[in-house]
Formats: sequence, C-alpha cells, structure tokens
Amino acid sequence: MALVVTGAAGLIGSHFVEFINKHGHQDVIAVDDLTDGHKFVNLRHLSIIDYLEKDDFLTLVKQGEFSNGIDGIIHLGACSATTEWDGRYLMKNNYEYSKILFNHCTKFNISMIYASSAAVYGDGENGFRETQQCENPKNAYAFSKVMFDNYVRQNSANISSQVVGLRFFNVYGPQEQHKGSMASTIYQFNRQILEEGRCALFGAYDGFEAGAQMRDFIYVEDCSRVISWLLSKPTVSGIFNLGTGQARPFIDVATAIQKWHSDRLNTTPKIEFIDFPDHLKGRYQSYTEADMSALRAAGYNMDFMSLEDGIFSYLDRANMGS
Repeated sequence: MALVVTGAAGLIGSHFVEFINKHGHQDVIAVDDLTDGHKFVNLRHLSIIDYLEKDDFLTLVKQGEFSNGIDGIIHLGACSATTEWDGRYLMKNNYEYSKILFNHCTKFNISMIYASSAAVYGDGENGFRETQQCENPKNAYAFSKVMFDNYVRQNSANISSQVVGLRFFNVYGPQEQHKGSMASTIYQFNRQILEEGRCALFGAYDGFEAGAQMRDFIYVEDCSRVISWLLSKPTVSGIFNLGTGQARPFIDVATAIQKWHSDRLNTTPKIEFIDFPDHLKGRYQSYTEADMSALRAAGYNMDFMSLEDGIFSYLDRANMGS
C-alpha cells in the first residue's frame, strides 16, 4: 500500500507514519514544509521512500504525477494557527491546496483522508455534530477548514472513491514541540512546570469556575488508529468528528501532569490560576465535546485512551522531565 502523507513532519502526520511503519507499511512519500528545519526530528526515525516539499508535491500533482501506484493521500498539512489572520494565505494553503488534491484523488480513484478541525464549531453553542447547523467558525483558520468541508459536500455526489474529513478535537502527544503556542495544553503545562515549578490555569470565565473550562482531549495514537482503520474501509466516506466523546476540565489535565511529576520525579509542582486574558475573550472555546455517533455508526468500535493514561504515556515517551 503506497501512501502520500502531507504534514508528515507534524504531530499527527509523523505519528501516523510511525504507526503504519510498525504494522509493516514502508511505502510512504512524506510531504511537508521544512522552512523550519527543526521539524526534521519528527521525520528522522520514520521509514519513508521519498520526501517532497509541499509546493513541489503540488506542482507534480498538477502535472499528472501520482495518478498511478498511489492508494491514498492522507492530507494533514495545513496552516493550523488559530491566531493567523492573513486570510489570503490561509485560503491558499488550507482551501485551494486541498481542492486540488480532492480533484486529483477523485479523478484517479485514490482514497483521500484529510484534516478538518473542531474549530469549525466555534463556541459550540449549536452543538458538535457534523452538520452545517452546528458550524460557526470564529476565526479565519476555522473558516478555511469549513469552506473545504463544504466543497467536499458539494462535489461528492457523483464520485466513487473514498473521501473522509476528520474534525480533530484537542490532539496531544509527543512530537508537537515545533508547534509553539499552538502546542497542546499538556505540552504547555508541562513546560511551565519544568521551567517554573508550577503551571498556570485560566481563572473563571464564560460561566466556568477557575480551571473548569473543558475540552475533548484525544491522544495522537488514537488518531493514527482511526486513520488506519478508515484506510481498511474504502467504502466509508464522510465528515467525522475525532475526539473521545468525553470533555474533561483543564484542572484534570494539570492534576494528571502533577501526578506524573510526583510519581516519576518525586516532586509536587504547584497549580495556580491567572485572570482570563482579555485578548482571548470572545475568541475562546470554553467547552468542546465531540459527538462520536457518526464514526461509531460507520463501524469504528475501539476504545479511546483515557486522559490520565494518555498523559502518562506522553510524558514517559517524551521524557519531558529530563
């Protein structure tokens, strides 16, 4: 099975390639943007047959390459910064790029699994189901993602190949260090503890007590397992949420990290609270919880890792305490 994985140096992409490598699949073409060369560390342990820069890959696709011998394109590459407000840049990288890959895959009967985002639901006041009634993007990044979802919806009626959009909720795990401020809360809290001996949670806001804002946190290994399962089910198409289906408060995250430090390093870091930042007010998801009924109805029946087990696995593997 030959696959192209865009965003292969990213958190989900690198884990997915590693996951299929472990299951005997080496025929992977990795695509990414290594303008930030530090991301090479996420590629160096992978078994791949080639690497292409994202612009070079798109040029080859437009020239008709990758029409034969490719079973699937796992399109995870994108500008994922919710704080990016250059709309032209986002639409070119997240929307136009994805449209070209969609048309290529559907023309040559190639499976396409792409990254959408839970950001399309905005504040979630309309719920978290994969329907347009629930979608309410609050930033340009989310807008670029929902626009491509809608393009897929509008053009999927007469195609026979598999096309799946995955609305990732709060993914965390090793190999996200390159994401900076966009890295998971788990990464951010742990770095604070290592550097300052404490982690700071947001105070009361939006009807939630201090530290009680909630997100649906999903371990990156579970994401890889779902993508692999989808590739084995070529008749399954659609847009699916990908979370655990269980929202957890940030205080649970901090407490689990605190316990890891206590168990592994014999230290007990402090948990503190800070005033909710003014610049995030009105632009912040205080609560997310994936409605997983669509993916379950499609046949996916595996359990997801608990938040506590995921955090311990993350910190053990990353050796972030050393």
